[in-house]
Amino acid sequence: MGCCQSFLNLKKPAADSHGQDNSQDEKSHHQNGVESAPADEGVPSFIEFSFADLKAATNNFSSDYIVSESSDKTPNLVYKARLQKENNQRWVAVKKFSKAAWPDHKQFAEEASGVGKLRNKRLANLIGYCCEGDERLLVAEYLPNSTLAKHLFHWEKQTIEWAMRLRVALYIAEALEYCNQAERPLYHDLNADRVLFDENGDPRLSCFGLMKNSMDGKSYSTNLAYAPPEYLRDGTVTPESVIYSFGTVLLDLLSGKHVPPNQALDMIGGKNIMLLMDSHLEGKFSTEEATLVFELASQCLQYEPKDRPTIRELVAALVPLQNKSDVPSYKMLGIPKHEEIALQPQQPLSAMGDACARMDLTAIHQLLLMSHYKDDDGSCELSFQEWTQQIRDMLEARKRGDLAFRDKDFRGAIDGYTTFIDVGNILSPTVYARRSICYMLCDKPDAALRDAMQAQLVHPEWAIAFYLQAVALAKLGMHKDAADMLNEATTLEKKRHRGGRGY
Repeated sequence: MGCCQSFLNLKKPAADSHGQDNSQDEKSHHQNGVESAPADEGVPSFIEFSFADLKAATNNFSSDYIVSESSDKTPNLVYKARLQKENNQRWVAVKKFSKAAWPDHKQFAEEASGVGKLRNKRLANLIGYCCEGDERLLVAEYLPNSTLAKHLFHWEKQTIEWAMRLRVALYIAEALEYCNQAERPLYHDLNADRVLFDENGDPRLSCFGLMKNSMDGKSYSTNLAYAPPEYLRDGTVTPESVIYSFGTVLLDLLSGKHVPPNQALDMIGGKNIMLLMDSHLEGKFSTEEATLVFELASQCLQYEPKDRPTIRELVAALVPLQNKSDVPSYKMLGIPKHEEIALQPQQPLSAMGDACARMDLTAIHQLLLMSHYKDDDGSCELSFQEWTQQIRDMLEARKRGDLAFRDKDFRGAIDGYTTFIDVGNILSPTVYARRSICYMLCDKPDAALRDAMQAQLVHPEWAIAFYLQAVALAKLGMHKDAADMLNEATTLEKKRHRGGRGY
């Protein structure tokens, strides 16, 4: 398939060929129960992808699919992608390197293979790579609930509560401990953007930081204000450097801001810990616990690497601070519960069908956003006589709804779409569908079901209307009806595809 296949036998390995035997799995199981996650728990085997497959999955690397920060300082972009071959309809994250980053294709493939052997529930695991010509790409599990940086620094609905911050600290420490035990101790540029939240709201560490940033293995692309002192001295990165970076993440969790380490230490200087604490917590935290976390951060930020704690010591210190172990992460994070509709589909599911079967409201929202109004053909035609001020006001309301929908302001979107619908002159199945998913994201499945049924009345053979009804029915606990509706939707979709149309 690619130029690396001759020296790396990675195509469709056996189920147990992750490069670790049972003894390694036993070794990685420490006192906190973090262990290697086998492939049958949903993590696919590591394989080589063709460039054509990844190009198709990202819609020719469309800017609409970029999920990483895009700037001149971050040339290696990350895309959200949808794999389509062999009925594998999963979302993945694809990192595309600049052509100069890895001139030696063999070295890139070997490095990817090493990271691809890792399997752990605290990691966003690497599931493949592509090495064709000058192209260098990595493929990892896609985690749908954004980054720690987004939830901590740029939150929209609620800040992260204290107990969740302590869970983030522990889970990332456990991820680093697993990597140490798997003999991959170097993690490049550990920061709040490298911490991702999965469908259940659990924090996981991106596997991309385990790859060398360049062929020399010394590149450490980060703001110098947060770089370890040894990097500033001689440009090297060591396991102790990772501990320093972990200390900066602890400061982020305490302050709710990305505070340079020297500034944070100067801010405290024997004074009150309250000077550093995130004001958005509104005092809802234990001062004793916060002081202990700050002390851990201070130890991590010691100038001399030998004076910093080990990752195992950090895990041991963070375990006793977990005081809401029985509360699921999605509740503390304020996101919808991850659910699935139990069904045996009559045929392979489309991207929308798969998202609805998995009850992935974030993915459904994104798919509806990307489809625009293409399924409203013929339902919104207006005569010249009908083009009145009332119509203009109605379309302006829809525009307000669309902007709010794009910005994930779901209550604002509901308001805009409700104004549009209440006028009653134009029937738009897409508006009903969009308002339906907004209602679900606001935990109003009854209203969501009504809108999905209205979308069906406007467009009787529109599969998306049936898919949304399936999700709403499942939210209401009517799982048998939901499964039947999902199968009906796939049948409609298949019928429409035979007619040469998409959704």
